[in-house]
Amino acid sequence: MSTQPFARGLWGVLATPFTGSEYAVDAESLRREVRLYRNIPASGLVVLGVFGEGAALDTAEQALAVRTVAEEAGELPLVIGLSARTTNVAIEQARNAVDAAGASLAALMVQANTPDPEALAAHLAAIHRATGAGIVLQDYPVASGVKVSSAQLLAAIRQCPFIVAVKSEAPPTAAAIAQLTAAIDIPVFGGLGGVGLIDELAAGAAGAMTGFSHPEALQLAITAYEEGGFSAAREVFAPWLPLANFEGQPGVGLALRKEILKRRGVISEALVRPPAPTLPAELADMIDAHLDAVKELA
Repeated sequence: MSTQPFARGLWGVLATPFTGSEYAVDAESLRREVRLYRNIPASGLVVLGVFGEGAALDTAEQALAVRTVAEEAGELPLVIGLSARTTNVAIEQARNAVDAAGASLAALMVQANTPDPEALAAHLAAIHRATGAGIVLQDYPVASGVKVSSAQLLAAIRQCPFIVAVKSEAPPTAAAIAQLTAAIDIPVFGGLGGVGLIDELAAGAAGAMTGFSHPEALQLAITAYEEGGFSAAREVFAPWLPLANFEGQPGVGLALRKEILKRRGVISEALVRPPAPTLPAELADMIDAHLDAVKELA
C-alpha cells in the first residue's frame, strides 16, 4: 500500500466494461480504459466505484477488475470502492480488494452509511483495522440513500486519523466542499461527472474524483485552475459542459458514458448490467452532435 500523501488532481473513476450475453467482465477493454487515463496522465484511478458497477460484481469479478487495473496502471495508485454499507460485508470486500490491488493500493473508498458520527466512525475504523488501508470517505446520498450534514461528517472525520481524503457529492457540492475544506487539511474532491468542477475548485477542492467519457477535459480544467484560477478554468471547461451535463443525466448517465466510450474506441461494448437502465434510443441519436462539438478541443 502506498505511504505517499494523497495526490491532488484527477482521480479517474473507471467504468467496468462487459461483453457478451453473460455480461462477463471485459478485461481488454478495461485495460484500454486504464491506458486512456495513463496517457492524460491522471493522478490515480478508482476501481469499483458507483459508476464502476462494483455492486453488480461478485467477489471473483471484483478481484478480476482490480487485478486487471493494477497490472495495467503502472505506477498510478488505486482507490478501490466498497459497495457494501454494512460493516462485516464491507470488511470482506475490503480484504478482497487489498489482496487484488497489492502494492498499487492507495486507499479504500467507503460510503457514509449513517448520519450518526459515532456509528460512522466505528464503521470506518473497523474497515481500517481489518486491512490497514487508508480510507477515502465518500458522501454520495444518491447512491447510499444516507444524508449527512457537513457537521456530522466533520465529527466523524475527527475521530478517524486514517482518513486520507473525502469525496463530496452531496449537492450543492461547492457549498459542502467549502465547509469541509475550511475545517480540515485532508484533501476534498468533487465528483458527479465534473458538472460542478469549476465551482468545486473555487471552493477549495483538491481536484476531481470522477469519471467522464473525455477525462482529458477534466485534467485541462484542473490544470487551468492551478495556473490561472477561476476564469482560466471556466474558459477551458465551458465548451465541455454541455457534454458533461448530457452524460450526467440521472439514471441513464452510466449507459451514456459507456456508449460514448465505445464510440471513442475505448471499450468494445456499451453494456450495463441489469437492472441498470439501458440507453434510450432518443438520447443515442443525440450523441454524435455532442461529440462533433468537442472533437477539436482536447
